[in-house]
Amino acid sequence: MTERGAGALHRGARELAIGPSALRWSGERLELAVDEWAVPLPRRVRGRIQVWPQGLSRFVASLDGEGRHRWGPIAPAARVEVAFDAPRLRWAGHGYLDCNEGDEPIERPFRSWDWSRAQLAGGDTAVLYDVRERSGAERLLALRFARDGRVGEFDAPARRPLPGTLWRVPRQVRAESAPALVRTLEDTPFYVRSELRTRLLGEEVTALHESLEVPRLASPVVQWMLPWRMPRRA
Repeated sequence: MTERGAGALHRGARELAIGPSALRWSGERLELAVDEWAVPLPRRVRGRIQVWPQGLSRFVASLDGEGRHRWGPIAPAARVEVAFDAPRLRWAGHGYLDCNEGDEPIERPFRSWDWSRAQLAGGDTAVLYDVRERSGAERLLALRFARDGRVGEFDAPARRPLPGTLWRVPRQVRAESAPALVRTLEDTPFYVRSELRTRLLGEEVTALHESLEVPRLASPVVQWMLPWRMPRRA
């Protein structure tokens, strides 16, 4: 990923291009053309991702008490195909597409959150958003999305701890029994993404999970480090 200036942005009714990479909506699928350079060791990252939503959702929820930060799943469940030339990579499976937006910097209201998404046996998607604000307030979203985008709430189970990380980022998940960590996919000073085996809504599921520690993200040291992972270009 590369942060770019306004001159690199082009937008139409069905297309969003940022530099050489772009997203295009065909009416039945979202196609992502990726053309970037990896850092800090320069290496091409070039290929295509196609996302076929099984249903589209207009659901939007506030993540903070003032309603200045919002989240919603555009496609709670989808079929995904990945084809990259650099690195050479091919796979297909089920996926998910969502969106976050905010009217202020993320560090103003939030202290931390844990998020997870799991596909259920019948094709529904369960999402848990467990948010802690700097004020001490907590917000919990426990939502079940049907394949056609319809949404309902469910009673979230208790928090259960997960093993520590290299950077000692605390992480926890709401589950009906002790979760099993399958693998940690991304481990940074402020953010961790993991694959879990857990129990939810009476089912044994595989879940994608993330933990975010906002004060670490906002710290001067991390802010100094970020351009080495995400270069900035005019």
